[in-house]
Amino acid sequence: MDGPHRSPCDAGQVQASPPPTQALSAARKRWILVATVLGSSLTFIDGSALGVALPAIQRDLGAGPVAVQWVSNAYLLTLGALVLTGGAAGDRFGRRRVFLVGIVVFALASLACGLAPTVELLIGGRALQGIGAALLTPGALAVIGATFPPEERGKAFGTWAGAGALFGMVGPLIGGWLADQADWRFIFWINLPLAALTIAVTLKAVPESRDEEARGLDWLGALLAVGGLTALTWALTAAPDLGWINFAIIAGLVGGTILLAGFLLSQARQSHPMMPLNLFRSPVFSGVNVLTLLLYFALGGAMFFLPFDLIRVQEFSATMAGAAMLPFAVVMGLFSGVAGRLADRFGARLSLSLGPILSGVGLALLAWPGPGAGYVDGPLAGMTVLAIGMTLAVGPLTATVMGAVQPGHTGVASGINNAVARVAGLLAVALLGVILSAVFVAGSDSPDARALLGQVMAGGDLDSAATDAFHMAFRVVILTCAACAVLAGVIGALMAPGRTQRLK
Repeated sequence: MDGPHRSPCDAGQVQASPPPTQALSAARKRWILVATVLGSSLTFIDGSALGVALPAIQRDLGAGPVAVQWVSNAYLLTLGALVLTGGAAGDRFGRRRVFLVGIVVFALASLACGLAPTVELLIGGRALQGIGAALLTPGALAVIGATFPPEERGKAFGTWAGAGALFGMVGPLIGGWLADQADWRFIFWINLPLAALTIAVTLKAVPESRDEEARGLDWLGALLAVGGLTALTWALTAAPDLGWINFAIIAGLVGGTILLAGFLLSQARQSHPMMPLNLFRSPVFSGVNVLTLLLYFALGGAMFFLPFDLIRVQEFSATMAGAAMLPFAVVMGLFSGVAGRLADRFGARLSLSLGPILSGVGLALLAWPGPGAGYVDGPLAGMTVLAIGMTLAVGPLTATVMGAVQPGHTGVASGINNAVARVAGLLAVALLGVILSAVFVAGSDSPDARALLGQVMAGGDLDSAATDAFHMAFRVVILTCAACAVLAGVIGALMAPGRTQRLK
């Protein structure tokens, strides 16, 4: 998911791009960088702000737990499944053109989300936002790569990433304040002037560029990926309500598995696949992608469910819940460069083992406070330790994945790792929702526990027993996330290269 944490391997999109095709002035380059930062800010702000506003959205639209999960899932689904296709489209049809199309799609989808009278229409708008993000995110990075020569790209990407951390920092505060004091719909409406400004700067400053050797797009792979992930995610999300032996649930699980198997088969047979399977012959590449799946599963699940516990159990306002996320963004924004230098000195193995394990410790600390805890004795310690762990891990992921493949494949490798991180967040919300529901039902004395769970998440008046049952279910979810993060650290210790080890 987007927000205060960035997906791994964004740098690969920059470094894999071709050299600039024409000499540009320093002022022109600055304006091009402004355009990419503004465009990316749409996803940074939207993703981080929405998390703390989900309880208010659920209450205002009368949505159940399954529906509110799909407000997040719909975006992650289309973004994760299509981000590779978006990058390839920019190479073939023009990076500026595809970037602009992504901005327009995202803006129109934001307008639809802001006007949505029902949760179903909001979910549809979020899916459309994911399509726009799948075009504009790799487009922004590719534009940087096509504009700046190799010796300037590191600084340019650092500026882009720093701006992302800043927008991710203010996003939860904006979302919380709007949910408390105004209307959550403004989270989507503020995208419209940002999009208009981005389009104006892009048309004025950004030159067109493309890869003349780019070939056809893998539409079959994209359709199979979207279909398979949709079926599986829907089945996992709806199973607690409909039951695991329901025909529709079984059909969704089986159909989704078949479609994803078809996706893998298509990738093996395509001449220009969106996910070349031969890259996974590298044990380092495969291992680090498993690490990414586990680590971003843990992070995505925790960041989705944490605001519900802070607001419903700890009785934080939405603004306070947004402020609780600040240590994460501050540490990531200030110390990512230091973490990268530590990895250069001591090797990726130390960072990719210690970082995820520290993240797991931080997640476990988030599960520790009881109902009614304040900020200092509540999320502060856990969020800070989680931030330190993720800061240590995220940077070396980029270098490790890119170093595990041949130089000509670094862009594809980084895109795959980026997609793995997005899909991990999607699976986390679905699978951890199953765990949350099962533990809550087991710990509740209510004869209609599932309906009661919906009331808890929607902010209805509840007795202490229901609140305690929800907090216990939340603790199990967060400890599951912690276990996944620690397992990611074990994989990092086993699979990541050491300081003197060369990547193959």
